[in-house]
Amino acid sequence: MPANDVDRADKKLMRAQASAASGSNDIIELSLYARSQKIYPRQVHGIFAVLRVTAILLLLGIFYHLPWLEWNGRQAVLFDLPARKFYLFGLTIWPQDFFYLAFLLIIAALSLFFFTALAGRLWCGYACPQTVWTEAMLFIERIVEGSRIQQMRLDQSPLTWHKFVIKATKHSIWLVFSAYTGYAFVSYFTPAPELAHRLLAFNLGPWETFWVMFYGALTYGNAGWIREQFCIYMCPYARFQSAMFDDNTLTIFYDEKRGEARGSRRRGADYRSTGLGDCIDCTMCVQVCPTGIDIRDGLQYECIGCSACIDVCDDVMEQMDYPKGLIRYTTQNAMNGNQTRIIRPRVIIYGLLLLLFIILFGYSLGQRIPIGIDVIRDRNQLYRETAGLIENVYTLKILNMDDKQHAYTLAADGIRKIVLLLDTENIIVDAGKILDLPVRLRADEAVLSSRSTTVMFTLTAMDKDGLTITKNARFIGPIR
Repeated sequence: MPANDVDRADKKLMRAQASAASGSNDIIELSLYARSQKIYPRQVHGIFAVLRVTAILLLLGIFYHLPWLEWNGRQAVLFDLPARKFYLFGLTIWPQDFFYLAFLLIIAALSLFFFTALAGRLWCGYACPQTVWTEAMLFIERIVEGSRIQQMRLDQSPLTWHKFVIKATKHSIWLVFSAYTGYAFVSYFTPAPELAHRLLAFNLGPWETFWVMFYGALTYGNAGWIREQFCIYMCPYARFQSAMFDDNTLTIFYDEKRGEARGSRRRGADYRSTGLGDCIDCTMCVQVCPTGIDIRDGLQYECIGCSACIDVCDDVMEQMDYPKGLIRYTTQNAMNGNQTRIIRPRVIIYGLLLLLFIILFGYSLGQRIPIGIDVIRDRNQLYRETAGLIENVYTLKILNMDDKQHAYTLAADGIRKIVLLLDTENIIVDAGKILDLPVRLRADEAVLSSRSTTVMFTLTAMDKDGLTITKNARFIGPIR
């Protein structure tokens, strides 16, 4: 809840308690939920604003353009759910490889812990989807409705044809932008060119239509209407972020010792003699805040770390010929005059764990063999006798997880003088395909030492060194 809403609620509660103590019968209405008021964040310029806009443009560019990027004749990033294959550039992830996705999720979580312990809510202020798309919606709103003051005057004015046209234009652009966002999201699951062709032909499937509309509506509602309310009331990260903070975490602070007491003054005036601090109480830091808080009231969970207040305060300090940094990135220890340790045990632990999982992920990826083989015995009969030999029948499911076609050789071992029989001379599997290969093994009954013997099938690529895999199976014979 914003600080001013808290103050109003506290005052109402105090009046209620005073009324009860005095025996008054006056009815006082108390609200347990602060009614949302639209926030009009002022546009800000500065180093952090440049960094934030750069991050937003980069992330939006990646999201909207990545589905159109080709890699070896196919879409670079495609989650092909019907075929149960995920394409990530040169990597094809099959259901057998889903532990790689677990690796990526662990790396993402550790990255969040590491950067939060180091410098607070960098994710929220610069890379969170809610922040990114909200900033895009705010940009459209400024283009259509004008500056902060113009937006406030427009909303307070009575409904006229001019106001209706402006509002309709803004929401139309929002809806088109949201719909394209939904289309871009679905294009990660259906190839983008195919999806575009079917969309233009009004031939989308029911699930594709649902997800385009659902994700578009989600973007329109969250980024266009809910905005900061999502961060304040719905986002769980704001609640548990304090568990990753300590007195050495870099975050945004208002220097109360330097800034208080607040008060307006003329530029160049001797404000120190009147007991004033450097804060001129211009409230610019509140006007630029996307969540509507006053950073001068101290660190609050609603703060998303966007640093807009730092940029605007530095600009005001420069105009007043005061030193910059009244609002700045610093630590609680530094604010208290104590020594700050940016590199500390928790940062080292998070960093080492993050590095360890990145190395393990890279090593596992480097050692990955893009070939799979499953052996299925014939269930119709355990074995059959042929010319004095015991024969077992198998079906080998050969999976080529590489992005190129390969030709293979197959060998069997585990029993002396075992004979491998194939119905084909060439074993060729296309990229990303599965080949069902019938196989027969024959062995002399005299060499079988038990009813069940382990045999090994070894599949080796003829056109790529090191591409080989071995799979065990059971060879069943008569009871001796």
